[in-house]
Amino acid sequence: MNPLPLGHSALRRAGVGLIVLGEATTQIGAAIAAGLFDHIGPAGAVGLRLFFAALILMIAVRPPLRAFTTRQWLLVVGYGLSLAAMNTSYYEAVARIPLGAVVCLELLGPLVLSVALSRRASAWLWALLAGSGVVILDRGGFGRMNPEGVFFALLAGALWACYILAARRASTTMRGLDGLSTAMAVGALAAAPYAIISGGSRLMEAHVLLIGLIVALLSSTLPYAFEAIVLHWMPGSAFAVLMSLEPVMAALSGALILGQPINLWTGVAIGLVVVASAGALRTNRAV
Repeated sequence: MNPLPLGHSALRRAGVGLIVLGEATTQIGAAIAAGLFDHIGPAGAVGLRLFFAALILMIAVRPPLRAFTTRQWLLVVGYGLSLAAMNTSYYEAVARIPLGAVVCLELLGPLVLSVALSRRASAWLWALLAGSGVVILDRGGFGRMNPEGVFFALLAGALWACYILAARRASTTMRGLDGLSTAMAVGALAAAPYAIISGGSRLMEAHVLLIGLIVALLSSTLPYAFEAIVLHWMPGSAFAVLMSLEPVMAALSGALILGQPINLWTGVAIGLVVVASAGALRTNRAV
């Protein structure tokens, strides 16, 4: 379905609201999940999030698993594994460094992918701007951050790029949310062993299950549903610009929920990465 004409301003404003709301719920969910890390570990939190998200999506979508071709299954498995690995790396990073910095570094993955696939020389200017943001982030405390946290954030960014490619391929070869729901189930199965090792019997505690369900709704189910709706209401370029606001939402969630301060240099760095990402993704609509 093509985006609605520009005259439908009310729907477009609603679309902007849904995207911003989805970004907010995603980062609020991540901040809430961080409260589980000391109890069940990042891997345990990822396992619960993916389990509940897969359960909700599989019940709601009911993908025709028996009708999938071998090629579709291979695609879904790759999609699911990249999803599980991306979320695991992301939570491992959140456990070590501030949430805003995690998303700022993670956003470099899709940005690099966009620049690599772009045929325009201007794309490299956006990459340079993002690099400047990372250098400024160093003045805001990047150099004093946990090296493992920085590594996991960058790894999550690389896996995010892989996830984007897999998700795009699935959307063109599979019906509706069949690919996403099945990939979520594959990701949940892949994450389960690590979640059990990390959380053990604590995963079955009532309050842990409740928080896991809330995180799944906030960070997976609602944002994906909002994105699926909004993509019918606005062009991909506008959607990409809005999605580039993710580090801002992450920094605010980290400050309000986790008490992580935002200093001037960190704010400037996040702003540069946001502008660079929005510019690169708007320039290259292929990603």
